[in-house]
Amino acid sequence: MEEKLIVKMILNCFSQYGDTDSAPIGEQELNELVRQIVQTKQQNPNTDLYEVINDKVYEFLTG
Repeated sequence: MEEKLIVKMILNCFSQYGDTDSAPIGEQELNELVRQIVQTKQQNPNTDLYEVINDKVYEFLTG
C-alpha cells in the first residue's frame, strides 16, 4: 500500500476537522497512525481506505 498516499489522506482529513495550517501530530505519531491504518486495511480488505483513515484520525483526535 502506498504510504505517501495514506499520509496525504491523513493530512487532508485533519484539515477537514478544522486545523488547516498544520496537523496536530508529530512524525512519530503519524508513522504509527499509518501503521495502524495499513494493518486495519489488511485485516479488513473490503473496507474503504477513506473510511479507515477517517476512523483512525477521529480516534486520534478524540482519544
